Amino acid sequence: MGKTTGFLELPRQDRTYAPAGDRVRHYNEFINPLSDGAVAKQGGRCMDCGIPFCHTGCPVNNMIPDWNDLVWNRDWEEALDNLQSTNNFPEFTGRVCPAPCEAACTLNIDDQPVTIKTIECAVVDKGWEEGWIKPMINPDKTDKKVAVVGSGPAGMAAAQQLARAGHAVSVYEKNRRVGGLLRYGIPDFKMEKKLIDRRVRQMEREGVTFWTSMEVGKDIQGAKIVDHYDAVVLAGGAEHPRDLPIPGRGLKGIHFAMDFLTQQNKRNAGEPLPNVKDIIASGKKVVVIGGGDTGSDCIGTSFRQRAVSVAQLEIMPAPPLKEDKGTTWPAWPHIFRTSSSQEEGADRIFSIATTEFIGDEDGNVAAIRCHEVDENFEKIEGSEYEMDADLVLLAMGFTNPVKEGLLDELGVALDERGNVSAPISNYKTDIPKVFAAGDMRRGQSLVVWAIREGRQAAQAVDEFLMGHSQLPR
Repeated sequence: MGKTTGFLELPRQDRTYAPAGDRVRHYNEFINPLSDGAVAKQGGRCMDCGIPFCHTGCPVNNMIPDWNDLVWNRDWEEALDNLQSTNNFPEFTGRVCPAPCEAACTLNIDDQPVTIKTIECAVVDKGWEEGWIKPMINPDKTDKKVAVVGSGPAGMAAAQQLARAGHAVSVYEKNRRVGGLLRYGIPDFKMEKKLIDRRVRQMEREGVTFWTSMEVGKDIQGAKIVDHYDAVVLAGGAEHPRDLPIPGRGLKGIHFAMDFLTQQNKRNAGEPLPNVKDIIASGKKVVVIGGGDTGSDCIGTSFRQRAVSVAQLEIMPAPPLKEDKGTTWPAWPHIFRTSSSQEEGADRIFSIATTEFIGDEDGNVAAIRCHEVDENFEKIEGSEYEMDADLVLLAMGFTNPVKEGLLDELGVALDERGNVSAPISNYKTDIPKVFAAGDMRRGQSLVVWAIREGRQAAQAVDEFLMGHSQLPR
């Protein structure tokens, strides 16, 4: 694969970022892509390692060594065909996936993995530029109708696969535009939404119908959807946020992270914000509680809104700077990582617990009271202190799908974590002809896992409808 001695001769080179002082002035993407020649060289670093552990790290089972070799040999169009055979939306994952494939790369044993994510993104971007990506329209239509509830990456992947199998597919989305949290949760500076719009146009030509501003279980009964269609895929995500019920939680200025992020994405898109109070970081001291990707997105958005300062609190201890490869590789390692947003100037504080929100005389949050914790999350005596805060954003993840509405109406069975219960073998719920995929089934996860589940659920639905399926598992 690649150049036989490429991993010895060619140094790892990855994309770079625009300077922080420049990029915080706008909401556009700010990654500097590599040239075609540089990308080809990176593909040449892929070694003939015998067992490609990158396959185990990639949820959609991308054939990574194959398209690395094709890029090294400048066969970009064939590389694109190979990539799209396993991943419906490589331009999404090439921007927002954390790249567990690179952690699993054999060259990561020496901290020099192949730049798989960069190559993936370069291949699909070139495919769009050259006009190689076209609608895949199945001329042999079936008489089957399928509804997909939710238009995030799982719903989009399921819908596209089912349309390509010849079924009539309708996607129901509660928001004004398609994309779910891919559109409304991920900031534009990480992924511009024109990429979603482009895929939507492709899918419409392939036969997918999108019904937006239509919340199933509220605007239309779920039972009517189930009765009208031959199969239904529930792909509504896991949007119930984890709260922090401590004294002062009712003060003004304390919000869930996704409410904050969604508002800014809607502003960027020119969408109205009816009947909601603006959540703005401008001129404020912002405290983000939660150290994950959502918290990081809040940091980048706060700086672009001209926050005075941003602090990110994490109850977990700071991860090690370097993992023990002998005990972790090829699994995803728990190490200290710094996102592009965190690089922009956030104060990151670990092993800290928030115990109270303190308000001013007008009922606005003014500070938080917190203390340090040990490795068992027990309070360290004498470590209490207060921190000024004009805006607090709760970014502690999501617990499960929202049950009110569709799930309660259908009475679909839930697992012990509150997710829709459906086995990975066939994605069937306990309701006849109703399937579930993505975060709604597995809980909060990555975009790449959602795409995998959407594809696999589509194969299961196709087999259910037709008795067999040519869609890839």
